Amino acid sequence: MVDLRSDKARRLELGRQRRAITRAKVIAAAFELFGEEDGLYARIEDVVQRAGITRATFYDHFSGMAELREAVTYEVTHTFLTAVTRTVSQLEDPRERAAAAMRFYLHRVREVPGWGRSMLSLSANGIIFGAETFRQAEITVQEAMAAGQLGISDSALGRDAILGTTIAAVSTMLRERMSADYPEAVVSMILRGLGVSAAEATEIANRTLPALAMPSDQPDQT
Repeated sequence: MVDLRSDKARRLELGRQRRAITRAKVIAAAFELFGEEDGLYARIEDVVQRAGITRATFYDHFSGMAELREAVTYEVTHTFLTAVTRTVSQLEDPRERAAAAMRFYLHRVREVPGWGRSMLSLSANGIIFGAETFRQAEITVQEAMAAGQLGISDSALGRDAILGTTIAAVSTMLRERMSADYPEAVVSMILRGLGVSAAEATEIANRTLPALAMPSDQPDQT
């Protein structure tokens, strides 16, 4: 009887492992597709072919492309966002925290263009940069507002100014060769739009970035 229970437990565990491997394969295939030039138009058929699975297997894991996009967005942004949040939390000035976070995202696009293209594709059909980043951006704006450092009265306006301008800058960086300090120029402009003086905005946007503290148990995603 004990052996039968043990055998059943092993089969269940093997089944869970196989499902996890297949799910990871689908997410990896989708991430690759979204990172290509025409990734915005990726279809289930493209994902199935790239992952080497059947449509039935796809639907065994995801209800459709919307759910897959949510899963991919979480997988490709969670570790990076965790690292950014952990790093900027050491900065006292909320405006600098927002500026540093934006700069980390923009510099990453230059370092890993495929990641940037994936962010464009995923953001076009969902929440810009994903739900986690969306929430964190507004929290940072609220902190700066509470400190009396921004000239806006609605945190949603600040959040949208940050995310909307940043994703537009991502698109520009992927299409055109921009100057090395383009991320800083974008951040300075956003800060000025949020009510920070021109001199302060420029100074904050050009402060030395701290080293990005990636979680030790989660390798960086490229």
